[in-house]
Amino acid sequence: MSSLIKNIIRFCLFILVQVFVLDQIPPLHQLVTPYIYFLFILWLPFKMGRRMQMLLAFALGFTLDCFTNSYGLHAAACVLIAYLRPFLINLLISQEGAESNYHEPSIQSMGFTPYLTYATILTFIHHTLLFFLQALQTGGYFYFVLKTLTSTAISLLIILIVELLFVRKQRFRTNTI
Repeated sequence: MSSLIKNIIRFCLFILVQVFVLDQIPPLHQLVTPYIYFLFILWLPFKMGRRMQMLLAFALGFTLDCFTNSYGLHAAACVLIAYLRPFLINLLISQEGAESNYHEPSIQSMGFTPYLTYATILTFIHHTLLFFLQALQTGGYFYFVLKTLTSTAISLLIILIVELLFVRKQRFRTNTI
């Protein structure tokens, strides 16, 4: 399956799961709101340019904003993690490492600890900005911190479950013919 078709299916699937499954779960005392739709951004190919990543991230966030009437909150958080993603990948893996041998980030391509670090940092940044922008509307610093930490933990748990259940087959690429 081509990379374009695969990413279109992922885009649609993550939005549908977020809107029709995870957003329908009543929040636990308004403190836990699981989000996994941004996993689409985390799974984008290594070689994709930053502008294209940010454009896709905006489209993803804007689509979710349209479903949830959140007026750009998700779009802002998605664009931020798409902007920071290449910096983080360069910090976590060597230049000769996974990005030249694999197509996209995964536990298989990066290793468990670097992938978990990658997912944790970007999830925390996404949730922090999203809930901070929501807190500006409602107020409450303690509520913002608690919601960010609990939602990040639950979202990471779901991301790890998705990553382990739905193994993405990737071939190791070499420079030989």
